[in-house]
Amino acid sequence: MQDVIVIGGSYAGMAAALQLLRARRRVLVVDAGQRRNRFASQSHGFLGQDGVNPAVIWTQAREQLLAYPTLTWVTGQALSIAGQNDAFTVTTGDQTLTARRLVLALGLSDDLPAIPGLAARWGQSVFHCPYCHGYELDQGRIGVIATGANGLMSLHQAQMLPEWGETTFLTNGAPDLDPAQRRDLHARGVTVEEAPIRALTGTADILLDDGRTLSFAGLFTASRTRPASPLAESLGCALMETPLGVQIRTSEAKETSIPGVFACGDVARVPHSLSLAVADGAWAGANVHRSLLWP
Repeated sequence: MQDVIVIGGSYAGMAAALQLLRARRRVLVVDAGQRRNRFASQSHGFLGQDGVNPAVIWTQAREQLLAYPTLTWVTGQALSIAGQNDAFTVTTGDQTLTARRLVLALGLSDDLPAIPGLAARWGQSVFHCPYCHGYELDQGRIGVIATGANGLMSLHQAQMLPEWGETTFLTNGAPDLDPAQRRDLHARGVTVEEAPIRALTGTADILLDDGRTLSFAGLFTASRTRPASPLAESLGCALMETPLGVQIRTSEAKETSIPGVFACGDVARVPHSLSLAVADGAWAGANVHRSLLWP
């Protein structure tokens, strides 16, 4: 019987585990190795680690956790969870694990626009967060690809990104801008391009249906997000809609609607970044410890 099982060994999950390990609690981390930012070669905006490869940050953090004798690290996928407060069960491919508390640091999946060439450039020259990647574009031309699934966030990106460079909003059939929105974009210096997109080419070039090719230093799009695993929903944890997509609903203490089950990181907060995920995980870990002290 572990004190806590953390499902998801990325930044939020490890930050939660660290607080508990430092309280000398028995912690088991189950990690499938599918970090959301695994496509990116650099991470920005994380104090002390700005510009470092996120894989390096993850590796260093894991090595630091493994120095604690009460940590067990299981590489694999959690397939199911069941039980109740003080008696949870987690099954993997070949193990049945038990714990008093659960932390769900499941991460998110990004549903991307179905444009040929876009997915292959995700995290390399197509991004979602201006604060994470805008500065490195060196005030070059920026394209924002609108999405029908997340139209308001697409517009929000187009309104923000002139701070980082000359911006073109490629509506690609969605959203349908009203006159006030068009005036706002014009006032910000944003060019609106309504020709449909055929494909992405080169580093960050857009081939339009009318044969034109537009070249950019980088592209942004507002993916719609959803939990990377169905485990929370299968256990009965309440979910909620956010401007970015679906996440797990939690209290201020990061507890889900199921007593004894906590959630943290991108799957349980907006907006999303590495530094915010670490902070969220640390807060969740402290609150899990408090729940063990004062059931």
